[in-house]
Amino acid sequence: MFDKILVANRGEIACRVMRTARRLGIGTVAVYSDADRHAPHVEMADEAVRIGPPPAAESYLRIDAILEACARTGASAVHPGYGFLSERATFPRALAAAGVVFIGPNAEAIEAMGDKIESKRRAEAAGVSTVPGGAGALDSAEEAVRLAEEIGYPVMIKASAGGGGKGMRIAHDAAEVREGFDRARSEAASSFGDDRVFVEKFIVDPRHIEIQVLGDRHGNVIHLLERECSIQRRNQKVIEEAPSPLLDEATRARMGAEAVALAKAVGYDSAGTVEFVASQDADFYFLEMNTRLQVEHPVTELVTGIDLVEEMIRVAAGEPLHFRQEAIRPTGWAIEARLYAEDPDRNFLPSIGRLRRLSMPQETAGDVTVRVDTGVVEGSEISRFYDPMIAKVVTHGPDRTAATEAMLSALDHVAIEGIRHNGAFLSALLAHPRWASGRLSTGFIREEFPDRASAPLTDAARRTMAVVAFAEEAREAARRRGLGPHPSPEPGALSAIFDDDVRVDGTVAAEGEVWRVSVDGVDHAVVRAETSGARVWEGRVDGRPVVMGLHRTSRDTALSWRGMRASVKVRRPRVADLTALMPKVTAADRSSKVVCPMPGLVVSLAVVAGAEVEDGQPLAVIEAMKMENVIRAERSGRVKAVHVSEGDSLAVDAVILEFE
Repeated sequence: MFDKILVANRGEIACRVMRTARRLGIGTVAVYSDADRHAPHVEMADEAVRIGPPPAAESYLRIDAILEACARTGASAVHPGYGFLSERATFPRALAAAGVVFIGPNAEAIEAMGDKIESKRRAEAAGVSTVPGGAGALDSAEEAVRLAEEIGYPVMIKASAGGGGKGMRIAHDAAEVREGFDRARSEAASSFGDDRVFVEKFIVDPRHIEIQVLGDRHGNVIHLLERECSIQRRNQKVIEEAPSPLLDEATRARMGAEAVALAKAVGYDSAGTVEFVASQDADFYFLEMNTRLQVEHPVTELVTGIDLVEEMIRVAAGEPLHFRQEAIRPTGWAIEARLYAEDPDRNFLPSIGRLRRLSMPQETAGDVTVRVDTGVVEGSEISRFYDPMIAKVVTHGPDRTAATEAMLSALDHVAIEGIRHNGAFLSALLAHPRWASGRLSTGFIREEFPDRASAPLTDAARRTMAVVAFAEEAREAARRRGLGPHPSPEPGALSAIFDDDVRVDGTVAAEGEVWRVSVDGVDHAVVRAETSGARVWEGRVDGRPVVMGLHRTSRDTALSWRGMRASVKVRRPRVADLTALMPKVTAADRSSKVVCPMPGLVVSLAVVAGAEVEDGQPLAVIEAMKMENVIRAERSGRVKAVHVSEGDSLAVDAVILEFE
């Protein structure tokens, strides 16, 4: 076994690997860029080495810097995590030449499977069913159009290298193929240093199911069941679960057998994932193989009880697998939700800044498990240079319903200030009836949340929010009464004015530790738990446990619960009557200006001053968090002025151009 491991990554996955290494008694070395000088993974490691400035190409992607760090610290093995160098065959070869062990698959397997074009050829040769489409890289957009028209629309344009949704575009016609081809190539070159792309048939209403495989260096390969990853946005996984609600035992066995056959065909000898696209009737086709640890690996760990990082380390140290296929059986159900620094109200564009407040759910184990994998703490900076993940929240229960309920409660415990995040949106997804029924597809978000990022506020939720807000107002008034010589009046009658102008009236009275709140003649008992914090209200309403995001200011109260959000003004009824007479403040007209929706870098400009543009026409491309975002015209008109240049770094709401 190794004495010391260098983790060639950052963020939550670096911390995740170090936790297992520490449990095994193995020393750890962190590497960091200037942007990560004070990051948790640096503090967690036994040693840390600076490897360069913030851009990944100048730090985390530098093989020479990693080799130098190994030499300086005496690390005998390197775990790459995911992303960065994890799927570059040149990396394990360079490590081997330096006498350092790579904790991952052999370079030949990475080369064969990391390339989507080559992996498709290998899959066909191994008897694995594959998606119709071209098996070669395309040289031009017109060549892509010709192939797309042969296959039939819609098609998927995909980068041959990499993953994580980068370099992928769905196209429904020739124009979308041309634009998608250019964007996919550009993203692929930027993210992976490889601009090759190919085209294959896009399966309508598909599900994304993947098989976790594990091989050793003695020829043994097994699979650790499946994960369903169909809840995606922009080809990026948002929520994953294990097992899949789609598969029966026979289909699971066939899919697992094909994944193992492919892994054996390429001599695979570590943890890896074989991804399939499946139809709603459970027909499945090979998509690609990820030759690394997946972001969503915790759900497999929770349903199998196997630490995948530990197995990767043991395999790299030469140990054979110590369990057989027949011993792998799922226990319970696990769900993972990816908490991202992104603005749901700005089409989920990245949100950067400092985490002024960060409160996460308490980790638990037992009949219901809550696990939080994160690489940030309160005060950490979310940088534009890296992926915007804040944390992975993972729950496990005896069945899918229990795991879902645990996840909803866990997400209600999340409180973050300083940046925007997708926590309420994750709750809205999991509270949706279609999730509960298991009728999933990769189009779930597009179909069910086309123009909103939260669940609609129900009458029952509105009442519960009002009841909690009334009780909190009464508690705060009672606190103020004990602070000085001028006592505040008893709460009595109160009114809650919601941000959609709906008003709820009620009365509040105290009975010991219980607040009696009456709304529309119905009495409710509210008890606030001692575990409530500054931004999370926890307690019971009519005996039912409730966890709700609650942030009181002098003007209003922001509430979030089960994916529903509302801003409420709690006032005396007379004040509420007068408030209704106040004129509404309207936002300034900014229709003539195109502003940057997120902090980012100007990659290209498609127009100049004086140009005539049509509604929907591309105006600029902004890169943020390794993704290229096309800024389009929202109306037709003539460009009056362009205020930025290619290569400029823009803040959120910076003016890009103006129309006449």
